[in-house]
Amino acid sequence: VWSEFGRLSQEYDVANLGQGFPDWLPPDFAVEALVSATIDSTKQSPHQYTRTAGHPNLVKQLARRYSKHMHRTIDPMNEVAVTVGASQALYLCLQTLVKPGDEVILFEPFFDLYQNQIKLAGGTPVYVPLTFVPYTEDTGEVSGGEWVLEPEKLEQAISPKTRAIILNSPHNPTGKVFNLSEMKHIAENVIAAGPQCVVISDEVYKYIVHSSPPQEELLGVESSCPGHIHFASLPGMWDRTITVSSAGKTFSATGWQVGWCVGPSNLISPVHQLLPYVQFCASTVIQEALARTLPKADEPYEGYDSYYEYLNSKYRRKRDLLGKGLKEAGFAIPDYDRTPGGGFFIFARITPELRRALPAERMGPEYTKNPAAPGGEARLDWALCQWMAEEKGVLCIPSSPFFSRERAMEGASDEFIRVAFCKTDETIESAARALMGVRSKKELIGSSLVETSAE
Repeated sequence: VWSEFGRLSQEYDVANLGQGFPDWLPPDFAVEALVSATIDSTKQSPHQYTRTAGHPNLVKQLARRYSKHMHRTIDPMNEVAVTVGASQALYLCLQTLVKPGDEVILFEPFFDLYQNQIKLAGGTPVYVPLTFVPYTEDTGEVSGGEWVLEPEKLEQAISPKTRAIILNSPHNPTGKVFNLSEMKHIAENVIAAGPQCVVISDEVYKYIVHSSPPQEELLGVESSCPGHIHFASLPGMWDRTITVSSAGKTFSATGWQVGWCVGPSNLISPVHQLLPYVQFCASTVIQEALARTLPKADEPYEGYDSYYEYLNSKYRRKRDLLGKGLKEAGFAIPDYDRTPGGGFFIFARITPELRRALPAERMGPEYTKNPAAPGGEARLDWALCQWMAEEKGVLCIPSSPFFSRERAMEGASDEFIRVAFCKTDETIESAARALMGVRSKKELIGSSLVETSAE
């Protein structure tokens, strides 16, 4: 999907709401930290190899922060590993945990990287579908809704072969924030599966919880990341969890490519041992820059108590700007006044009106036979996204690559597309104008905008 829609973004003049990377600079203090690290000419100049398991200055900063998150003292040298981005952290975790015949549970939909990394390690993905619950469809109107974890579906998937559960909260692609009761249920199933079962908790969006769960859902849980629950902080879960994260999403610096794993030494030590055979070390300069950046992020920034507060406010505004455009274009989206949300994607639902706007030939064999699509068949979500990119000037990502092939072919992903709001206001506003050209030919009664032709 990334190659296919990357090609479309190059071939067509589009407002790109596809891949999840910000199109603005990192905060000024992060850029300044990078510059100062680059020109550092002291004896400790960071232009040579550093410690393979992580640059000392950075692992100390990470240990300091995670000690606060986890309510325990983290050993920087034995309980932290620094990697080339969170993707490599996930890869190393799976390579050190999984053997042929092992099963790894994925909550579906899921970030597509997980599935193939499990297979590369010799494991078998086991899919636990999240259930989409619409707010209401009693009136016949297609609405937004929430994705929920049904306990019995996880219980049915757990077995003595379960080696790991991958938890991603906030969740890509849906934006779901797993609530405390869901996390407690996951913890119960980790124990039920047996001592071999661990959780890989992917928390790259933890500082972007733009719609926090109700306070009662967070009662008694740490507040070092407002609205976010670190799975490893739950009772009994530190010893069963590897927490994965990175700097890219938080500091709008996805090109820095510094990620990490945090967990008990018996789970982190194998990662340390494998690291030098995969990548001798992540960039020393970037690690040093991040070590200098992290303390600055806790300081007042742009009128907010911290950079993290500023970041959430910024994304909340962008979410609402994009949400308005999506609703006016005819998509159904979550109501963030009632549904917690995190990350920087809206999982928008395709309404019947938008189905009617899609030219009939786009669902014909000339377009639907596509080797890049799951099972070689471009279904509604893919066809709509391709048409919008080629004909309407806006690029979004179809949802089918985030589902197992079987479920996608059954139509589970037909109604959804993923839309990113980690873009400048100008890009989002341009996309909103383009989206208005998607709808069918009729004037919208009561809309602030008048529809243009969908031809």
